[in-house]
Amino acid sequence: MTKPTDDAVYKTLLESTRAIPWKIDWSTMQFAYIGPQIEELLGWAPDSWKSVEDWAGRMHPDDRKWVVDFCVAQSKSGVDHEADYRALTKNGDYVWIRDVVHVVRDANGTVEALVGFMFDISERKRTEERLLQLQRELEDLSFKDGLTGLLNRRRFDVLVETEWRAARRTRSPLSLVMIDIDHFKQFNDHYGHVRGDDTLKRVASALKTGASRPRDFIARYGGEEFVLVLPETDELGADRVVARCRDAVGKEAIRHERSSVGSFVTISAGAGTIIPAADSSLLAFIDSVDRCLYRAKQAGRDRVIALGA
Repeated sequence: MTKPTDDAVYKTLLESTRAIPWKIDWSTMQFAYIGPQIEELLGWAPDSWKSVEDWAGRMHPDDRKWVVDFCVAQSKSGVDHEADYRALTKNGDYVWIRDVVHVVRDANGTVEALVGFMFDISERKRTEERLLQLQRELEDLSFKDGLTGLLNRRRFDVLVETEWRAARRTRSPLSLVMIDIDHFKQFNDHYGHVRGDDTLKRVASALKTGASRPRDFIARYGGEEFVLVLPETDELGADRVVARCRDAVGKEAIRHERSSVGSFVTISAGAGTIIPAADSSLLAFIDSVDRCLYRAKQAGRDRVIALGA
């Protein structure tokens, strides 16, 4: 019985793993070897891997430049490295690959060859993507009011500060509208909290139809109170938005037998517009608009009172 050579043993060991071994001659940039496992993973026969051009050409276009540039730079420097990229299969799909590369140098330190392993990391990438998606969903949920689906107070605080700085920088008007459902406590006491929650959702949906431009946003400020932020909107523009919101709520025709202002749910609003100066205070502006809302309720509800009125 003939004893196998060490090279044959090593070759058998390499080709029995799921990792795909390969070797590239640095001077010619030709593949000296690639494991037969490559055909099972990507569909390309081992003898079709002639040069680094085949390696680069079978890479996703979005990954190709940075991966090739990175690997060439690291190899020239004699630095071992690894890279993740999407490799093209023979049937036109893509598989996530991790290439782990070792730089072989001669006695003088000159790069002689590159040897490495390709690993199929598709399942790992799918898991990472699922985790990222869950993270995005959780982040999204942390910014939303659980009942109405509107932005919550936390998100309002962040976005209104952003729009305030933008308005101050560009010297453009910023309008704010605070809205309250009239006699909502009496509504809940009479109809119950289930009907109350449904009404909050219906009013929120109606308000979204009024403030529907791309940069407008609406948040649930707390309880039955909502806030609209209207960037680059002057007093007349804010008036039109509020009118649309009140009209949309009215069209819902939500019965309210305990209201002192009518038979259906109505809203009161305070509105204000400002071009912030360097010494203007956002908190003071919000407070002044909130006081306009209080005045609207004190004046009989189902109305809008604006700053300066």
